Amino acid sequence: MSENLNHTNSSLYSEDLAPVSAEKRTWTTWNYAALWISMSLCIPTYMLSSSLIEGGMNWWQAILTIFLGNTIVLIPMILNGHAGAKYGIPFPVFARASFGTMGANIPALLRAIVACGWFGIQTWIGGFAIYQMMRLWIPSIETLPQIFPDSWGLQTGPAICFLLFWLLNMYVVYLGVDSIRKLLVFKAIFLPMAALALLFWAISAANGLGPILETQSKFTNSVDFFHFFFPALTGMVGFWATLSLNIPDFTRYATSQKAQIKGQIYGLPTSMTLFAFVGVVVTSATTIVFGTTIWDPVILAGKFDSKLLVSLAMIAVAISTLATNIAANIVSPANDFANLSPSKIDFRKGGYITGIIGIMIFPWKLIADPTGYIFTWLVGYSSLLGPVGGIMIVDYYFIRKQTLVVDDLYNKNGIYSFSKGFNTKAIWALLLGILPNVPGFFLTIKVVDNSVFPEWISGLYHYAWFVGFGISGLVYYVLMRKK
Repeated sequence: MSENLNHTNSSLYSEDLAPVSAEKRTWTTWNYAALWISMSLCIPTYMLSSSLIEGGMNWWQAILTIFLGNTIVLIPMILNGHAGAKYGIPFPVFARASFGTMGANIPALLRAIVACGWFGIQTWIGGFAIYQMMRLWIPSIETLPQIFPDSWGLQTGPAICFLLFWLLNMYVVYLGVDSIRKLLVFKAIFLPMAALALLFWAISAANGLGPILETQSKFTNSVDFFHFFFPALTGMVGFWATLSLNIPDFTRYATSQKAQIKGQIYGLPTSMTLFAFVGVVVTSATTIVFGTTIWDPVILAGKFDSKLLVSLAMIAVAISTLATNIAANIVSPANDFANLSPSKIDFRKGGYITGIIGIMIFPWKLIADPTGYIFTWLVGYSSLLGPVGGIMIVDYYFIRKQTLVVDDLYNKNGIYSFSKGFNTKAIWALLLGILPNVPGFFLTIKVVDNSVFPEWISGLYHYAWFVGFGISGLVYYVLMRKK
């Protein structure tokens, strides 16, 4: 960045959003591989694979779907990561090149709201783990008077534990991210051990891998299979669609492009597939052992006989979830909210905003069943983030040829100011990419019935991320090339 522009007086500048200096770019290939291993080892990853088994796939169909989804999302991950590694800028600043210095708040907010949803989901998982422990020692918590409307689908006992765990998350935000470093180390040790323990239990309880791997798919013909496969694949891509946008938040610390590219290739598809394999095997085993498919590992752990073992497991799940939640679901949206008003909203305030929105999204409903988890949540938000990814990649590679004027990213009167800070072409492209998926989303959440839209229109939602990415990217390219 040039020295003749006083960025510290710009409302677009803050220390958190400033380019990372060369001496602070220390992340190597193995740092990025470790990052992905750490982020992949979480309860939602397990539930990702178990939901496919619950949906009717057999073990190899589920594993293949997850591997394909993560290989696909790896492509925009690496492409968007290039700008972070080259210029040292975070996602909210990178988005200014395509959406404008003020318009960048739009994709940042979309991504932030999705991250808030993930924060809520993880907080619910941690709170429910506490509830599973509490009901063993205080059975009366299961029969507390109902205080919430039936339409909320929320029982009083789990709600209390959810609120307590939410308050713990907010306290960590108050203390600062550095306070969870030891928890991240604990998570890195505990979750792999817990995953292996569950895997060995599943193999033993089901009398070997044979019965598990011989479990047949519930789909009797290819039409039914692909009707489930394509939206499931979209959901797998959507799982990391948020990170495919804000990956510059991490690659800005890379020692080189090779470090971020190789690290992500080594870390993402392999760790997701391996941990998903555990979910597939264990979930398949529950069908054999209990006669019903249990896709939630917290509920599964609660079925073990030993009170002490269950309690220790639930405490460990809560601690691990707390560490994951702060690192993966607080840091990024807090920065996005700070980008709205860098001089007024700091990281702590951004974290509090994230926490409040995380409750308002009703996360317990999003993971109440596998259908809601995949088709409503994962596919739903991929319809918002796919278009953003298409616009940013087309802008960086085909319009700007990987060349950015970094000074102007922090300048209200620079080349990225467009029209009063908004690139209307990007906004139109975004809207046109989102629009085709709206009918299918409305149908999925049962706002309308099948008779309202033609099947081919509502069916586009099954490919939401791909449809949005392709349409927005193409429209943006045409509009930007048009004089």
